[in-house]
Amino acid sequence: MLNINEVIETNQMIHEMNLDVRTITMGISLLDCVGKDLEETREKIYTKITTCAKDLVSTGEEISREYGVPIVNKRISITPIALVGNSVASCPKDFVKIAQTLDEAAKTVGVNFIGGYSALVSKGMTRADENLIRSIPEALSVTERVCSSVNVGSTKTGINMDAVKLIGEMIKETAFLTKDNDCLGCAKFVVFTNAPDDNPFMAGAFHGVTEADTIINVGVSGPGVVKRALETVRGQSFEILCETIKKTAFKVTRVGQLVAQEASRRLGVPFGIIDLSLAPTPAIGDSVGEILEEIGLEYAGAPGTTAALALLNDQVKKGGVMASSYVGGLSGAFIPVSEDQRMIDAVEAGALTIEKLEAMTCVCSVGLDMIAIPGDTKATTISGIIADEMALGMVNQKTTAVRIIPVIGKGVGERVHFGGLLGYAPIMPVNQYSCDAFINRGGRIPAPIHSFKN
Repeated sequence: MLNINEVIETNQMIHEMNLDVRTITMGISLLDCVGKDLEETREKIYTKITTCAKDLVSTGEEISREYGVPIVNKRISITPIALVGNSVASCPKDFVKIAQTLDEAAKTVGVNFIGGYSALVSKGMTRADENLIRSIPEALSVTERVCSSVNVGSTKTGINMDAVKLIGEMIKETAFLTKDNDCLGCAKFVVFTNAPDDNPFMAGAFHGVTEADTIINVGVSGPGVVKRALETVRGQSFEILCETIKKTAFKVTRVGQLVAQEASRRLGVPFGIIDLSLAPTPAIGDSVGEILEEIGLEYAGAPGTTAALALLNDQVKKGGVMASSYVGGLSGAFIPVSEDQRMIDAVEAGALTIEKLEAMTCVCSVGLDMIAIPGDTKATTISGIIADEMALGMVNQKTTAVRIIPVIGKGVGERVHFGGLLGYAPIMPVNQYSCDAFINRGGRIPAPIHSFKN
């Protein structure tokens, strides 16, 4: 049984090491919101979200005040909208109208973001799936709080390369439509392989069809806590290093467990999972890059980086699963470039490239995250980068993702500023050799041989 003493133990972590609960995310099923036409469906969606989540923000603020734990974001995830709109949305414009309804509902209840403007197309696309994907650029340009994702592959099904090609084109269009806002629309979109149903983090959160009608998932983050703990064992053996990370992750997860249980009780909504992810912010001392340096690297990207990240990710997961019976989502270390000051520094020093980041994603929790690239990068090149990352997830039976931002009007060496938790990013170079013939083949990359386990 958790009690306030466990929170008191972590006061120093909260006040001095940037420990926070990054998000309380309420998952809401919209499967019962399908009406006889588009307008009735939109009305049902708005009513259900604003009814279920009406107390989410105030409850999060109450828990934060009572326990002294910062709860940075309150968010909502919903059933993938391609499923909800399948019978009532006949074209991309219809899906944009649903996106605007979601945005209105999010503003009404006061959440930071709503995720689930999504499609699951790892084996093929329905007409609704394709219409939703084609609607993404406009949807993200006319809304403020809507986040979108598409799952294009899995270890069991392979990679839908038709979807990968289309998404490269949609990312370019999204960048163009939001160019006056530093192409911010692309920061609200992510493409996945093996996407989890219970991820509380944006932009990839959606409420899986296997979930209950409503659920509470909590995401906890504490890279600053881990970094400070490692300072006390500087120069000691890997065994001591690993034990220190694991014990620290345990303590951090217990804070999330307390917040999740309290939110569940007060809202009358079942507790789903704790996602313990070392999700950095632009704040100094809140960086995965700093952890890697504390482990012994001059910069993230130096030789040994992938091994150090693998060690970190594994120990975080081991500590987390001992602290809660329901650890899920992504849980591990995130390596977004724009949101981590030391990762930014490593890119600008020339220590970290897209290719090295790709290698690191084999052992971290997400993938190529918040990568800014030149605005004149071809759509097929973007699709090729996505395909490479999806292949890593497919073959290694893990979640991988790409959130990439072609910044219109900017080139290598320049910066793009997003603000807030999204920070800023240097424009990174991409390989200029063509993959057009590969991307234009069409069809699906088959599942790997080790996917057959029945």
